[in-house]
Amino acid sequence: MIAPGPAAIPAFDAARVRRDFPILGQQVNGQPLVYLDNAATTQKPDSVIEAIDSYYRCDNANVHRGVHTLSDRATQRFEQARQSVADFIGSPATSQVIWTSGTTAAINLVAYSWGHSRLRSGDRILVSWLEHHSNIVPWQLVAAATGAEVVPVPVTDEGEIDLSALDTLLDERVKLVAVNHVSNALGTVNPVREIARRAHAAGALVLVDGAQSVAHWPVDVAALDCDFYTFSGHKLFGPTGIGVLWGREALLDAMPPFLGGGEMIEQVAFSASTFNSLPFKFEAGTPNIAGAIGLGAAVEYLAGIDRQGAAAHEAALLQRTLELAEQVQGLRRIGHPRHAAGIFSFLLEGMHPSDLGMLLDQQGIAVRTGHHCAQPLMARFGIPGTVRASYSIYNTQEDVSRLFEGIHKAQRLFA
Repeated sequence: MIAPGPAAIPAFDAARVRRDFPILGQQVNGQPLVYLDNAATTQKPDSVIEAIDSYYRCDNANVHRGVHTLSDRATQRFEQARQSVADFIGSPATSQVIWTSGTTAAINLVAYSWGHSRLRSGDRILVSWLEHHSNIVPWQLVAAATGAEVVPVPVTDEGEIDLSALDTLLDERVKLVAVNHVSNALGTVNPVREIARRAHAAGALVLVDGAQSVAHWPVDVAALDCDFYTFSGHKLFGPTGIGVLWGREALLDAMPPFLGGGEMIEQVAFSASTFNSLPFKFEAGTPNIAGAIGLGAAVEYLAGIDRQGAAAHEAALLQRTLELAEQVQGLRRIGHPRHAAGIFSFLLEGMHPSDLGMLLDQQGIAVRTGHHCAQPLMARFGIPGTVRASYSIYNTQEDVSRLFEGIHKAQRLFA
């Protein structure tokens, strides 16, 4: 298990945590960096950087089947990382943790493997208006190939999934509901356990895009009662190019391989081939070994901090943001979800989001602008995009103050 005992977890201290992330000590455009683009990618602590570095310096070899020492050490670290991730999300077995290149690849794996083998003409996949493109387009592709239909679940003016509308849509035609745990565009925290309860009652499976949730609070896939859960390492203080698909064992066992090649096979002959057991059935070719080791180090890092304290800290940052936003004339927050996680999406009257983003960057403040790969949601609100400030464990109240100082300065420049 990766979680230390209660006595080993220090009280949450954002200033101490911040020192673990070397990139945050720099200046950008002559100003101390304020990094508020965490929903796009998080920064990496020293322990993750060192884990990747030590693999390449000391243990670099291909995993599994090698009889030499380096291969054995690489395999042990690679599989220990899988165990760490399994513990981190409450997976009953490590075999249910499938390495992918990220959330997008994980969703595509389910869409092509489960979807192509199970969906038929007339079947439906429900997808909320809050979804990232990676939880929309794969379902459109598989629907076009199978004759199934992708049906959007409406979103309220507050930016929340309309559960009454969901109930209306749930019938025997629905085979899967695809929903994010947290909206990357608005920060809405979706009631995925309740959605899973309703979907299962109608006979549908549930896939959860957890890319924006796993960095903010502990996730227990068993407690959520979902059928598939996906997330990316780079939004969880780990490296890019690595991610996870978690699935129920019976579902994964029944799904055909998505990619063919080395590692995913048991026996190969020209007459026929047989396939490996889980998780290797879905891990064709040489994996991202360093990425998996880095992700393992990231979840081990998180296990060493007070995650409840961290969540409370992030909530306080968002609350202060909302208070200061009320004092800015012409600022319009997009979406008002009752439960939000570390994301503030807004527009400033008379200023294009990209212009504001560039003016903030000149002051050393990094935010994201645009449609955030959520064009249907932007269309729902009648806007082309927003400015998005997104918080993480290493942000501080000073970062919030700097953001609003930057906004006021930009307004003066455009006055």
